[in-house]
Amino acid sequence: MLGIGAYRPQRVVSNAEVCETLDSTPEWIFERTGIRTRRWISGDETLRSISAAAGERALVNTGIDRTKIGALILCTSSWLKLTPHGAPTVASDLGLNGIAAFDLTSGCGGFGYGLGVAADLIRAGSVDYVLVIGAETMTVGLDPNDRGTAMIFGDGAGAVVVGPSEENGISPTVWGSDGENAEAIAQDVNFLEYMDRAQALQGTDPSVEAIGRMALRMEGPRVFRWAAVTLPRALSNALEVSGVSKEDIEVFVPHQANARINELMKKNLGLADDIPMANDIENTGNTSAASIPLAIEEMLVTGKAKGGQTALLLGFGAGLSYAGQVVTLPPAPKEPSFGA
Repeated sequence: MLGIGAYRPQRVVSNAEVCETLDSTPEWIFERTGIRTRRWISGDETLRSISAAAGERALVNTGIDRTKIGALILCTSSWLKLTPHGAPTVASDLGLNGIAAFDLTSGCGGFGYGLGVAADLIRAGSVDYVLVIGAETMTVGLDPNDRGTAMIFGDGAGAVVVGPSEENGISPTVWGSDGENAEAIAQDVNFLEYMDRAQALQGTDPSVEAIGRMALRMEGPRVFRWAAVTLPRALSNALEVSGVSKEDIEVFVPHQANARINELMKKNLGLADDIPMANDIENTGNTSAASIPLAIEEMLVTGKAKGGQTALLLGFGAGLSYAGQVVTLPPAPKEPSFGA
């Protein structure tokens, strides 16, 4: 990873504001999730605009001639159209029209999948440089009354430029999925049923209230049980295939799903207590595929981590799926994230 950029929406939403709609308390939310505030899009912010902003910042911070970028991977589950998919539009917005550009949907593990695909494209000689963007507007599909999701998710975008290096800075990806438990994180309506309902209401009342939300639902206990069994093995495998021991890990960057889960993973893996671990969830919430690049950017900006350090990454979530790598962190960005 040669450079990194991020976009954090302007609107900061506190636990107290969430509780204006949700039957909970700010203290309970923090104790259960580790979240104090999160960012939600507002005004003219969209998934398209925040993706392009994060990608632009990554290009600027890398200092690379953007004509060298051969592919753009947009890791997201929030793009609202199946056709056209988002990546070509974002590429055009960045002055990269014409390059290979595709969306990659793998839930909260999406950035790890994208990073693995980018590294393999470069190793295969298909391209020299890839821009990988993890971006989500999770709040577009949130039910504000759902205790399983409303307090957890936020919006944001993070991006990295991946390119050739004399020393391998991205290990082979350890990834997998469990379709038997896929419905533990799912939309609550069928896409075709949703569109049919919207079309039937055209010319009458096409409001969200009339059509219904295509809301995300999550079975928290079921996901937690899956994570407790699957993720320790994935972390160990990531270390094994990288040829790096846990004593060599200088930074731990897990997906920002739940602070308690992350502390448990660090403990079970046997990482030293003084190893910095990402805690971007406290002020950003769970941003799905944007989670890991945002967390890396925050650690580099605040000095919790430094460019060149060896980090263990692990994304996991919808699918159910996961992806992990051992990486060398990029240099700290020259400028902080947009919207900060």
